[in-house]
Amino acid sequence: MNFETLMLKVKALDAGTPIPKPRSADSTRLVGWGTRRSEKALIYAMPNHKNSSKPHKKGVTMSELQQAFERLLENGDFTREWFNTNMPACRKEGTCNFTTIGGLFQIIGAATYDSVGMYHSSMNA
Repeated sequence: MNFETLMLKVKALDAGTPIPKPRSADSTRLVGWGTRRSEKALIYAMPNHKNSSKPHKKGVTMSELQQAFERLLENGDFTREWFNTNMPACRKEGTCNFTTIGGLFQIIGAATYDSVGMYHSSMNA
């Protein structure tokens, strides 16, 4: 799989598709495409525990998805430690962006959740 194939699979996901989160029963769902940090981004909604009628909306940019995917391809893993160090703007918007990227990789069959802060590639080398 390459980044172009990954993006075709991501773009084929419907709005409302749940994003798996390893330690949360909350319903995080895809919203669609928008803009974050002046770039095209995949937007998702997660529960707002203070006001359930107004979910939080967050996003992961195309370049952030590509950066994370390249890490997965090159190293066979995508870790929170690497994410925190190498994707500071994405982390600053919300640490939940890490599990959102990992969850997207799970949905499309690129990675599996291994343990806290660790996704492993499920793609053949």
